[in-house]
Amino acid sequence: MDFLELHNQFYDRVKKFILASVRNESVADDLVQETFLRIQNNLKAVRDPEKVSSWIFRIAYHLCQDHFRGLKKSTSSGEEDSGGLVNFDETPLQKKMEQEEMSRCVQDQLNLLPESMRSIIIFSDIMEFSHQEIAEVLGLSIENVKVRLHRARKKLKAILEKKCTFEVDERNVLVCEPAEGEKKR
Repeated sequence: MDFLELHNQFYDRVKKFILASVRNESVADDLVQETFLRIQNNLKAVRDPEKVSSWIFRIAYHLCQDHFRGLKKSTSSGEEDSGGLVNFDETPLQKKMEQEEMSRCVQDQLNLLPESMRSIIIFSDIMEFSHQEIAEVLGLSIENVKVRLHRARKKLKAILEKKCTFEVDERNVLVCEPAEGEKKR
């Protein structure tokens, strides 16, 4: 396995995952760089080249987990993270604008989920990983992935129903807006 080949093959997907997880461009850049440094330093240790994808995303996932643990420590000591909304899909302009309208509210609510639930939704619904791939990355059984994904989606749905209103606009596009009591406090 050639590092440059792996870098070229996985860079965009790893960045998309990390960006969706941390929602801060500069933090994501740092974590992507650290991910590929670890890949380069440990590439010779890979035993099964068929599972290199799950190995790479496991590294990225664990770095995100470390980042969130660090945030909890710094938040409890008074520091704040300034993470903002990030759009991680590159689509034609019209479609992107429609997606942004819908995703702003949903992304805000996704952040209300515990990190373990948020990660599994990102892997499944944003990264479009199969249950098998998610199981390999997270070190879970496929059944456990299915259960956790179901619970995460159910909890996200409950949050969305409580905190958002959904309407179809004049273009016949579904739009999500914060519910009246939830608008910018």
